[in-house]
Amino acid sequence: MQMMTRDTLLEMEEDDEDDDRDIALNNLGQIIVTEFGAVELQHELRTPEFEEYNDKPDSLFFNDGQRRIDFVLVYEDESKKETSKKGSNEKQKRKRQAYESNLICDGLQLEATRSVLDDKLVFVKVHAPWEVLCTYAELMHIKLPLKPNDLKSQFSAFDGLNWFTKVLKVDETLIKPEQEFFTAPFEKDRMSDFYILDKDTFFNPATRSRIVYFILSRVKYQEDVNVNKFGINKLVNSGIYKAAFPLHDCQFGHQSEDPSCPSERYLLYREWAHPRSIYKKQPLDLIRKYYGEKIGIYFAWLGYYTQMLLLAAIVGVACFLFGYFNQDNCTWSKEVCNPDIGGKIIMCPQCDRLCPFWKLNITCESSKKLCIFDSFGTLVFAVFMGVWVTLFLEFWKRRQAELEYEWDTVELQQEEQARPEYEAKCTHVVINEITQEEERVPFTTWGKCIRIALCASAVFFWILLIIASVIGIIVYRLSVFIVFSAKIPKHFNGTDPIQKYLTPQTATSITASIISFIIIMILNTIYEKVAIMITNFELPRTQTDYENSLTMKMFLFQFVNYYSSCFYIAFFKGKFVGYPGDPVYWLGKYRNEECDPGGCLLELTTQLTIIMGGKAIWNNIQEVLLPWIMNLIGRYHRVSGSEKITPRWEQDYHLQPIGKLGLFYEYLEMIIQFGFVTLFVASFPLAPLLALVNNILEIRVDAWKLTTQYRRMVPEKAQDIGAWQPIMQGIAILAVVTNAMIIAFTSDMIPRLVYYWSFSIPPYGEHTHYTMDGYINNTLSIFNIMDFKNKSRANPYVGLGNHTTCRYRDFRYPPGHPSEYKHNIYYWHVIAAKLAFIIVMEHVIYSVKFFISYAIPDVSKRTKSKIKREKYLTQKLLHENHLKDVKKNMGGIAEKMIEAVDNNLRQKSE
Repeated sequence: MQMMTRDTLLEMEEDDEDDDRDIALNNLGQIIVTEFGAVELQHELRTPEFEEYNDKPDSLFFNDGQRRIDFVLVYEDESKKETSKKGSNEKQKRKRQAYESNLICDGLQLEATRSVLDDKLVFVKVHAPWEVLCTYAELMHIKLPLKPNDLKSQFSAFDGLNWFTKVLKVDETLIKPEQEFFTAPFEKDRMSDFYILDKDTFFNPATRSRIVYFILSRVKYQEDVNVNKFGINKLVNSGIYKAAFPLHDCQFGHQSEDPSCPSERYLLYREWAHPRSIYKKQPLDLIRKYYGEKIGIYFAWLGYYTQMLLLAAIVGVACFLFGYFNQDNCTWSKEVCNPDIGGKIIMCPQCDRLCPFWKLNITCESSKKLCIFDSFGTLVFAVFMGVWVTLFLEFWKRRQAELEYEWDTVELQQEEQARPEYEAKCTHVVINEITQEEERVPFTTWGKCIRIALCASAVFFWILLIIASVIGIIVYRLSVFIVFSAKIPKHFNGTDPIQKYLTPQTATSITASIISFIIIMILNTIYEKVAIMITNFELPRTQTDYENSLTMKMFLFQFVNYYSSCFYIAFFKGKFVGYPGDPVYWLGKYRNEECDPGGCLLELTTQLTIIMGGKAIWNNIQEVLLPWIMNLIGRYHRVSGSEKITPRWEQDYHLQPIGKLGLFYEYLEMIIQFGFVTLFVASFPLAPLLALVNNILEIRVDAWKLTTQYRRMVPEKAQDIGAWQPIMQGIAILAVVTNAMIIAFTSDMIPRLVYYWSFSIPPYGEHTHYTMDGYINNTLSIFNIMDFKNKSRANPYVGLGNHTTCRYRDFRYPPGHPSEYKHNIYYWHVIAAKLAFIIVMEHVIYSVKFFISYAIPDVSKRTKSKIKREKYLTQKLLHENHLKDVKKNMGGIAEKMIEAVDNNLRQKSE
């Protein structure tokens, strides 16, 4: 189907029988270009009249008190600007006047009012009359009520718990349940079929604002050679208008003085955004009614995700407590801390020349912490999370289907229009392959390929920049570790209160994680602007295409940016280090990092904690504190300058603009968190708990932000969460692999199991029963100090005594063995066990995931029945009404025929 433009609409209106009703839509006249490059109409230029403010601060109507304000445009009067650019001001004024004249000719009604605080500001109030609303509601395929829904809801298994859940619900005496209707796409010629009790309330404020914004985005203000310039977005971006927004219905702190106003903003603040309502369920129907389906589906998803996190958090805390209370039974940690075992094991230097020999027992505290996270509970939790993420995604699909039914987006028939930015660039004429008609496109196929190639190259360049930053962090780790290691006192015995906890490995890990986080946030801030520039250059056709393209660019960048350091620690650090006599070097200069004797799992946990915690704090500062401070400063200047009561539109103007991509950043923030919770959860079972606490606060913070600090967003329709759903599914699949590899290669669980079942007893071990005793000694290989190369030889260590060997973390034969320093049989047993574990764990979890996905349908049987029932009753209702009209018309025709026959017979008889 071809896109219906404004010109198409006008052609449809010309054929309407009621010419008087449509005269406003058809007198646009011929457009010409003035010497200033602006649009001028051949008919008289029509601009809004200025009206005085009526001193009603909560008024949502024109000064006549009858026409509702559906949108507000704000500009600065050019005649009062203190600037010398008269030509530029005059050009802007002509464009604005042409735009407003076109709006009036399009049927909209405008009323201008000067600011009560700053006479340079002018507020243009926009009202859409009934006929305009009906015309565009049909064009946009907006679903509207036919008759009240008389389907009875079925009894729920949770209805018996109403006494318990009542305290969690919003106050229904304030927020009453919305009446349900059968709906259908609006058609003007079938207006009598729709449930119209009052023309003023048939279109709710959100729908009215959406229709007006649709018109504002497509009205022309200038025509260059072969290029039409139109749309409120371009006018705002170029500074001709300072803002354009729909109005909040009242102040958030108290109800409107107008008794006819529902004060929905106040209700949302009281029952949703206020801190005392943090334990209550979200009033999703009211959110959807006030802000639109797109905002509603986001908060529904975020609330459902948070509910599911509760189960994951409980299991994660249980696994953490299991490791915490069993750390005293951790045999290998006891051996590390034992002065007669760990205190007598001399470890090889972990860097060249400057690093000294060190005793194993200096890692005593870190080994105790590691026992908490590297336990059997970690394995159980990793398997559980692989199943949990599938349950979450499948049950969310069912919940989403229920919302589609309840919010009338099951068959979203609105054919998405092209973005004004796209239409403005349409200069090339091509033949549509389907309709075989001419249509305009912004560029040829070859030009599109060039744009895609340039955009892909730009994204690839930024990903390489992230990888370069990761390499820089690795070099920092290698360099700083040498510095920290050189600071160890030569007579260090591991009992100093500070150095007992702040080992060189720990100090390096913490500082590197903090620096990594800072670099992540800096690159993130820069790339956000770059990604928008790249997507604008790519010029997607529709808003959905635009958001999906930006989503993939941003997520790909964020994925590498946030997760690269975690992937390095988990799967690369300490894996390719060689051995003391033959270490592996980065760039031929920097010796590869080694993990603690217990592995890199604790360092990965530290990295996750810093990034997740730092990201949550930074986002709250960026999203909450900055808008609050900006509004506070603006309020201070206004109050200090005047004590006048300001109207609703002026109060809203001084709030912060949220931007069209505001919701996009909220999704991105949560999806990145979802990745941390699932991809690396085997190393940090408390991640779901941190995410749960953050999300409980995030819901209320976002609610507070929307209702108190930001202008009202333009309501938008949305059927689902868009491209974020497949992204989450991709993360869920990858999470199984990453967690299996973390347990196999990052933790020390598999080597311990191999030792317990194979190497603690003969023929490899010396014990008569299965035990973990001797594990540390078995997993640390021996190196002869005389085999050091000159480059790697360490400075003398006073505490070395008569020792001629040192130990290092690996499974290699000792010096003097025919295969000295080559991997021993234990190493190959461990490698085989790790690979077997990964294969078994992946296949088991993927099998369970597949079974769950198959067993749980995306749409519940109950919802399917409701959808089919409503569709049947709606079609029946429309069909019956149509039959009544036909019978009525046929009855009238029959009566006329009978009357004609009677007259004919009477004439013959005479």
